[in-house]
Amino acid sequence: MAGTHPADPIADAFESHRDRLRAVAYRMLGSHADAEDVVQEAWLRLSRQDPGTIDNLGGWLTTVVGRISLDVLRSGRARPEVSFDDRLPECTVTLDDAPAPEDVAAVGDFVGLALLTVLDSLGPDERLAFVLHDVFAVPFAQIGTILGKSADASKMLASRARRKVRAARQPASAGRHRREVVRAFLAAAREGRFEQLLRVLHPEVTFTVHTPNGTVVTLGATEVATRARVAGAAARGRAATVDGRPGVLSWNEDGTPRSLLVFTVADGHITEITAVVDPARLARMDLPDPV
Repeated sequence: MAGTHPADPIADAFESHRDRLRAVAYRMLGSHADAEDVVQEAWLRLSRQDPGTIDNLGGWLTTVVGRISLDVLRSGRARPEVSFDDRLPECTVTLDDAPAPEDVAAVGDFVGLALLTVLDSLGPDERLAFVLHDVFAVPFAQIGTILGKSADASKMLASRARRKVRAARQPASAGRHRREVVRAFLAAAREGRFEQLLRVLHPEVTFTVHTPNGTVVTLGATEVATRARVAGAAARGRAATVDGRPGVLSWNEDGTPRSLLVFTVADGHITEITAVVDPARLARMDLPDPV
């Protein structure tokens, strides 16, 4: 870390909290760049603080990161990263016969892109109260200190945010329907049924393939249907859920990931397909092992 000394105990203590602080800031702001800025600012404030005045370093740092993040949200300076492709390395991928995100705890299905999308609809105070309490288990008394409100008021904010998050969850039947659309597409791709492909593809569908030589993007149902055999061949793996979206994950014989397909489905049509076949990019993702 710039400006610190390897033997500095304060710097060492800060480093032990860095990953959690970065996670808090990212969930608050939805931007890795902003999260890094917030964490760096927290370090600068700590370096100017008398350590003897800090009883609980983790709590103190969480409070500082929360306040800085709240200032960013209230000022509208956050730089949300909305590209699904950019977020692929941080996506949560589960095999469909494993516990899926929507089957675990209240916010389990929003640990990645889906959570950030819903949080964008919350006000800054609601967002902070929900993220700190429901995601990071910060007590309401500490959240109230950050917001300048009472613990009870902070609890009400989190409760209101929680209702909005739950209301945004799509019913299980919608998830099943999306998978049926994807299965129809893959079957048509394998069998070369062009007309069936056109029926399930949105006219302005985007097909993005990340290869070792770069990224190839194909636009439009006709062009994507023509190239659909690529997806059909890559999809001979296991059905998976990628941040709430239907996907397919396959592995090489040595157990290393070979490809990941992710589909976005809206109103019964596939609007976006992302295929990752670049070994280096796959290696950076936290993917399940073959079973």
